[in-house]
Amino acid sequence: MHQSHRDEEQVGEPYYGDGSACASPPARTGRRTVVAAASLVALLVGGVSVDRIAAARAESRTAKAFQDGMGTADRPSVHVTGFPVLTQLAKGRLDHVDLTAHDIPANGPTRPLQLTRLTVGMDGLKTSGSADEAHADSVAATAFLSYADVSSTLDVQVSRGDESGRVNATAGLPLVGDVTVSTAVSAASGNRISFTDVRAEQGELLPPLKSLLDRALDEPIPLRNVPEGLHLRSITTTEDGIDARFTGRSVTFRPDSSSSA
Repeated sequence: MHQSHRDEEQVGEPYYGDGSACASPPARTGRRTVVAAASLVALLVGGVSVDRIAAARAESRTAKAFQDGMGTADRPSVHVTGFPVLTQLAKGRLDHVDLTAHDIPANGPTRPLQLTRLTVGMDGLKTSGSADEAHADSVAATAFLSYADVSSTLDVQVSRGDESGRVNATAGLPLVGDVTVSTAVSAASGNRISFTDVRAEQGELLPPLKSLLDRALDEPIPLRNVPEGLHLRSITTTEDGIDARFTGRSVTFRPDSSSSA
């Protein structure tokens, strides 16, 4: 009786058959998966790059508006948060923007006090058709005033006090000597910094020195170079200066929009 080829195979010897037709499809499928994944990665990277370019342009435009509005020599640093920025720009509203500016000059003929540094966080920032104006739904800001800048404005030497919320003020005259007083620092209405509860700390408070200190400390200092719409909420003394904290709603930044209070 005729035995098939299969019957003639050695018992126990594995039979594979013709598997050549089954090897290629998995390889082709794997290649297609790799290509699709690479394409997706390239698309995502390209999208992120385009979005980052849009964010950089928005940051530059915002920095220009604030530089014009605050009169700084250098452009502020600006960071737009959130992704994608393109979607925010399409809506005409940036969700959140952080800004830091330095050496903001003061306006006004008497006792101008420049802001050493201003940090601003803005929610719902909208820009107008012109690059020199921006509007924010809400703003939180901190103005740092170095003791050197405060001293220059008051014409007495100001330094950190021994207690929280207080500073020392030193006045001196040739042939008279020096005197140091301690004074409390607080927020006053109209975006002003006031000095109260003056106490003699060192030296004799002679009439000429008292006159110098009275001129320096009797009247609150107005912060004229903050955007209109921001309101001074609190004052904190630090090792290097004074932090003035502001908040505001519906704040517009444009040239000549600083507070004149």
